[in-house]
Amino acid sequence: MTTRDTGRDANASAISCPVHVARLPKNGMEVRIEADEAQRAALAAAHGLLDVDRLTALLHVTGWKRGGVRVTGTVEADIVQECVVTLEPVAARIDEAVAATFLPEGSRLAVPARSAEGEILLDAEGEDAPEPFSGDTVDVGQFVEELFALGLDPYPRRPGAALTGAQDDGGKARGPLAA
Repeated sequence: MTTRDTGRDANASAISCPVHVARLPKNGMEVRIEADEAQRAALAAAHGLLDVDRLTALLHVTGWKRGGVRVTGTVEADIVQECVVTLEPVAARIDEAVAATFLPEGSRLAVPARSAEGEILLDAEGEDAPEPFSGDTVDVGQFVEELFALGLDPYPRRPGAALTGAQDDGGKARGPLAA
């Protein structure tokens, strides 16, 4: 399965790829997303990048318990960001592992574990809590875009780039915290 433009709304991902939960084969299905030129341009604009040279995702989507969906696989991308110091282009690679569970809204399986005192128990090293979805489809393309965004370096820097001019000619520090 590959992505295609389906007249989506403004909040939908540029690489939207809905998977119908009830139609999933018993052994699951492979979903391959390869962003075309227009989708890559939309991703670059949406995430403030100079360019997205490539974005691919290879996912295995299977049914999970009662009406849930399990998604595993990888997301890879080659991007160009702007250096926060020099404003020059910085090439970067995103390579993210995918492992997520989606449950229908209102599912009892989505209720978090609680202690005897009623506190919610979380395992910081464990898997993320299941994501809720509404309707009969899960948009794995939107999920891929979220992972893509999480893989971006928020402060990309060219190798060797350093801030200069932190002091004035007199050797005195300047700025609001100089005193």
